[in-house]
Amino acid sequence: MDIKKLILNKYLKNSLLLIAGLFLGWLFFYHSGNTMIDNKEQNTEKSTIWTCSMHPQIRMDKPGLCPICAMDLIPLEQNTSIIDDDAIEMTDEAVKLADIQTTVISKQLLVKDVKLYGKIQADERLIKTIPAHIPGRIEKLFTNFTGEQINKGQIIASIYSPELITAQQELFEALKLKDIQPQIIEAAKEKLKQWKLTDNQIEEIEKSKKITSVFDVVSSVSGVIINRKINLGDYVQTGTPLFEVSDLNQLWGVFDAYENDLSWMKIGSKVNFTLQAIPGKDFSGNISFIDPVIDPITRIAKVRIELYNASGNFKPEMLATGIVKTKLEHKGNAIVVPQSAILWTGKRSIVYVKILNTTEPTFKMREVILGNYLQNSYEIVEGLSDGEEVVTNGTFSVDAAAQLAGKVSMMNDNAGTKVNSMQEMDMSESSNSDSKEQKEMKNMKMDENIEHANFKVNGLCEMCKDRIESTSKKIPGVNFTEWNIKSKVLNISFDKSKINKLKIQKAIAAVGHDNGKQIAPDEVYNKLPECCKYRNK
Repeated sequence: MDIKKLILNKYLKNSLLLIAGLFLGWLFFYHSGNTMIDNKEQNTEKSTIWTCSMHPQIRMDKPGLCPICAMDLIPLEQNTSIIDDDAIEMTDEAVKLADIQTTVISKQLLVKDVKLYGKIQADERLIKTIPAHIPGRIEKLFTNFTGEQINKGQIIASIYSPELITAQQELFEALKLKDIQPQIIEAAKEKLKQWKLTDNQIEEIEKSKKITSVFDVVSSVSGVIINRKINLGDYVQTGTPLFEVSDLNQLWGVFDAYENDLSWMKIGSKVNFTLQAIPGKDFSGNISFIDPVIDPITRIAKVRIELYNASGNFKPEMLATGIVKTKLEHKGNAIVVPQSAILWTGKRSIVYVKILNTTEPTFKMREVILGNYLQNSYEIVEGLSDGEEVVTNGTFSVDAAAQLAGKVSMMNDNAGTKVNSMQEMDMSESSNSDSKEQKEMKNMKMDENIEHANFKVNGLCEMCKDRIESTSKKIPGVNFTEWNIKSKVLNISFDKSKINKLKIQKAIAAVGHDNGKQIAPDEVYNKLPECCKYRNK
């Protein structure tokens, strides 16, 4: 019995030891394993940062929705490369969604096609005025309409003149005294000659010894009547203009050129032009004169070419469209960027340069100095180097991302001075539950003075675009302006503490373009080039 009890106790003791060992093994290894797994999971969570593909300034420690656009957050790949603090980093997804495109710039010869609008005009040097040499009343008109061809020596009108009747009587009285005082006859004849009577007419008066009350007016030039200034029955004085006559065998082509295009033209430059009245045919001429004075309202100067019109194809007031193909050889090669790459802030011109050798698309703002305006591009005088890569499409999207991130941007020339309110928010889980109004408030810019507006501005052509944009850019407080030819809508950004929308509209109307309730003065509108006259079209 004692032996059985001893064996039972031995087995019980061994069982208890086995159970205790198993318990301790479970307690040690299982708990330790869980602790290692938990630590690994915690380290993984801590090492992963979640961001938004459209708003890379968002940084959260767990997945969720973007508090700005409500898009799903994506894990941010850690970048160990050193990037400029003023640079803006974007994801590949954001670049694709914003359609951001870049171009490698290079030096090239400054070439431009200057487009000109104008019309055919009479040569001012060949315009002659036929005046009335005899005072009196118009009894007959032998030339009745504008455009009629007349020849030198042709009778064009008849005038009844009481003064001439008196002068004839004086001549007859002098003839009676020719043996006594012959000099009186010469004085009487001289008086008739001053009224442009010919020697033959005076001789006929002497022979007939009859007083003539109506005298013919003879044309002293040949040409086409371009202006008839009198009507039948009008009373005229000595020197009163009767007709304006021009020789249309030689004409002028007069074009309007903006002041920023004048540097591209010189005397002798060739102008290729077409006429609306003669479609399908090209003409050309060389610049013979450039107006030294610029119109203070339209900001244009007249450019003139001389045309020989022996065939009669050209007619005054025909509308013409010309192109001057020119280049600035004296400046050599220069850096040129597309117009779409440049943002204007009123005082500054900026571009965004792509930083190379980064894991994510990265851009940095660069101030530049602009030179000559080319065909939809600008010469860069200072600020860029040959071979750099700049943003040429989606520039506003890059700038908007820079503003949201508090980086140097179009509206912020000092990094950190303008920080988006989103950066100061607590990016906690509760941010996803914000109301729509709260999200809108969070997305507002710190600079509340900047206002964006758009309104319709009437216009037709590229000259209108240049006039509208150049006028608005010169207004203090305007940061950006762009007019769309197709939609006729002007998009503009301005500092409302310096200027307001109404004053901008008035300034644009003052140069000839109706917009909203602001109507351009008729005297300004009438001075616009023919291609710019949008009323009743």
